[in-house]
Amino acid sequence: MANIFTRIFDSIESDIHSLLDKKEENNPIQALNHYLRQSEKETEKVRKLIERQRQLKEEFTVERKEADEMADKRKHQAEVAEKAGEKELAEFALNEYEEYAARAERLTLNEVEAMKQLESLEKRYEEMQHKLKDMRLKRMELMGKENVARARYEMNKLTGSSADKSYLKFSEMERYIENLESKVTNDYHHHTLDSKIARLEKEMADNKNKDEKNEKVI
Repeated sequence: MANIFTRIFDSIESDIHSLLDKKEENNPIQALNHYLRQSEKETEKVRKLIERQRQLKEEFTVERKEADEMADKRKHQAEVAEKAGEKELAEFALNEYEEYAARAERLTLNEVEAMKQLESLEKRYEEMQHKLKDMRLKRMELMGKENVARARYEMNKLTGSSADKSYLKFSEMERYIENLESKVTNDYHHHTLDSKIARLEKEMADNKNKDEKNEKVI
């Protein structure tokens, strides 16, 4: 089980170099995304292997306990049969005891080995998790660099051959705004002048009417 995990782990660790060599020149973030997806799949496989190993270790434990109990039981039965003078029964119980004792010993070794393998697998699994986190961080760093590169590219366009076109567009917009402002201002003054003249004419007409009325009264 540990060998299977080691092959998977080492394969993932080595694949990144060839993968990035092929893809990162054109699109490093895409290469990292691909690598992370593959690594996450393999990590999930390993997690399931660890769960199976844990279950296997538990099965060894259960079987070992049962063998120990049966060995103790048969040993006691052999002693009882021996005391009762039942030699054949005692011999049979003793043979059973030896079988269960040998099985318990073998299961104990398997249990210990399974536990060691489980601990090793869990350690390697944690290492893989850390590698994945490091790659996610690396992806974030590359995304930041890519954003900066794109921003600089757009800024460089303004200082390159297209700068004149951009400048002309700004100049045209500025002239348009100035013309619009001038038109609005003139319309405002014109409207104000018309209003003032109309008010003066009305005042003059009112005064003339008053003067005419006063002359008639006199």
